[in-house]
Amino acid sequence: MVKSMTGFGMAKKELQHLSIHIEIKSVNHRFIDLIFRMPKQFLYLEDQLKKIISNDIHRGRVEVYVTLESKGNTEKKIVVNWSLLDQYHELLTNLKERYTIKESISLQDLVSKEDCFELLDHELDTEELASELVTVFSEAVVQLEQMRKVEGLELKKDLISHLKRLESLLSRLQEVAPQVVEQYREKLKARLDKFLIEPVDETRLIAEVAIFADKADINEELVRLTSHIQQFYFILEETTPVGRKLDFLLQEMNREINTIGSKANSSVIGTLVVESKSCLEKIKEQIQNIE
Repeated sequence: MVKSMTGFGMAKKELQHLSIHIEIKSVNHRFIDLIFRMPKQFLYLEDQLKKIISNDIHRGRVEVYVTLESKGNTEKKIVVNWSLLDQYHELLTNLKERYTIKESISLQDLVSKEDCFELLDHELDTEELASELVTVFSEAVVQLEQMRKVEGLELKKDLISHLKRLESLLSRLQEVAPQVVEQYREKLKARLDKFLIEPVDETRLIAEVAIFADKADINEELVRLTSHIQQFYFILEETTPVGRKLDFLLQEMNREINTIGSKANSSVIGTLVVESKSCLEKIKEQIQNIE
């Protein structure tokens, strides 16, 4: 299946005391690269979230942003570190005895120890919150996948249009190729007639033309290119990720076109080769976006 590596997914869930907001964006990358940015208390969920996203995404750089926002009416509560506060009380008592201080230990002395007190939001069930987070994450992944599929369909249409154009260029090359040999024969004979007094030896002329025809023959390259194009079409219909396969196939297609260009002894063939290379370059640009 042709899927784009670029996409965006977002999901949100409103709970009683806070909201969960998750955004996922993906861009091109040679391999799968998952990056999570979320509150530290939920980092232990990273492996679970990776498994969820890896079921659908196989290539691309994926960045996940998890945000928890407390609501304005969130209940607060004070948490006391009694152990630490007991140590402060014991220390103050020892100081009084050691230095013979008559003043008593006041409530203010203890309350002033700010590190013993912490103001927290209403404590939520961590397990329940984690479950909600995973659910919201799955919804965001669905949106991301949907966008990647939609863009993939557009990429597929564009690739097919370029393949059609390439097929027409190959058809033109097949028409021109035989004419090149005949044109060479006529030019060679004309030059020999101009510079030789005696009539041209037809046997020698045929041999020279045959050697040229063998060197300039592009039929094998055209056959392989035609086969590659048909294979390209087949791969576009596969249900698995196709980006790497298409990239490898495109390299083979470029190799055949370059060989045709090196054999070209015609300005017409040279022009068609340049247009074919331009078409393959456009295909390459699109393949770089495919998973």
